[in-house]
Amino acid sequence: MQKINKNAVLALLSLTSLVFLLFQLYYYKFYLSQKHVVRKFLGLLSSHNIPVYLIDPLILGLVDKDFEQIRSSPDSPSPECRYFCAPRDFTTFALLDKTWKHEVGLFRTAEKMGFQWLKIINKDPRLDGMDDLSGIEIPLHYIFKLASHAIHLVVFYERSGNYLWHGPLRLKQHMDRKFVPFRKLHFGRYPGAYEKPELLLVSIDDLKVQIPKNPSSFLEEMSHSRFLECRYREARAFFQLYPDDASLDAVEFRKKAKSLLHLAALTLNNLGVKFWLSSGTCLGWYRQCNVIPHSKDVDLGVFIRDYKADIIPAFQKAGLPLKHKFGKVEDSLELSFQGEDDVKLDIFFFYEEDDHIWNGGTQAKSGKKFKYLFPKFTLCWTEFVELKVHVPCETLQYVEANYGPDWKVPVKTWDWKSSPSNVQYNGVWPVDEWDDVIQIY
Repeated sequence: MQKINKNAVLALLSLTSLVFLLFQLYYYKFYLSQKHVVRKFLGLLSSHNIPVYLIDPLILGLVDKDFEQIRSSPDSPSPECRYFCAPRDFTTFALLDKTWKHEVGLFRTAEKMGFQWLKIINKDPRLDGMDDLSGIEIPLHYIFKLASHAIHLVVFYERSGNYLWHGPLRLKQHMDRKFVPFRKLHFGRYPGAYEKPELLLVSIDDLKVQIPKNPSSFLEEMSHSRFLECRYREARAFFQLYPDDASLDAVEFRKKAKSLLHLAALTLNNLGVKFWLSSGTCLGWYRQCNVIPHSKDVDLGVFIRDYKADIIPAFQKAGLPLKHKFGKVEDSLELSFQGEDDVKLDIFFFYEEDDHIWNGGTQAKSGKKFKYLFPKFTLCWTEFVELKVHVPCETLQYVEANYGPDWKVPVKTWDWKSSPSNVQYNGVWPVDEWDDVIQIY
């Protein structure tokens, strides 16, 4: 009986030791390997003088909670591994393209250190234009893998609108789709646009890394970073059917419209008011990658929830007097400002219902109200006339709602009360409200 008990005890001890060993192996694989790989990766880049910064949203989210402590004690040792020791398949860093050009030597060193690597390239959209679709490819993403952990290195490029852009992660046909769990990567599902971040050198789990100076702002920016390119190929096809207006008047108008749009963007951005290209300005971007010269105005959209009373005085201070104010904050608000010569800026405010979004219009002489219905949409970034600006992500649906299925055909005669496909009659303003809802200057 005692012998059986002794064997049972030995078996139990052996099983316990095996479980403990397996746990240790599991712990090393998922909890220690991330920090180990990140340390080796940072050492690799340091040896080649390549500056990177951490953009991993999961780690930055944890850092943001302890940010004051981390920022105030940049060199203090960490008693425990809190940020780089969670069970994750990859860690994400960013690289500015202009800071690095010598990749061959890096890859050789990486291989000697045990890293496997993958380079993802694609077309450089900065070289595309109405005159040329270059097709030249540039590096967009790098993946470095060691053991069970990978480093995703996202390459950011400066664009002419003074912002940073990264491209999508699209695997070529011959690439190993099992190299890493690509679907889990936080960057690369679509292109993204970001402001140039200020960076801060901190110590995280005893690793010296650069991070965005304001992690919470970066994370917020990341959640709304999706970027849409101008459709140059389609625009070229459009101009083959409808030659572009290259007259002096058209050139002058586009110049003035560009200047007005830049001034409007600066004014609204300083107020923290989110806006997007709307109506004819949105159509011009989507259809022909330029301002429509016969439109004679610049059109912007703003959600009414983002309205601020400072908008009118801010534009007046910027040198754009108020031309008219129709409606009220609660219903059909519309502002128009006078730009240079006969070019005006129209700001339409949009109201959200359960199943659609709408903006209003008012006929000054009769007090009649009109309503323009759009399917619900989200906002993406694009570049237009050298400006980083929002457009509806669901651009085709937005344009079709306003201009119908024949939106590709130019229309020079336009009646805002009847021409739009989505216009509805919406009653009449009460006469006793006209002084407030119909103001012309």
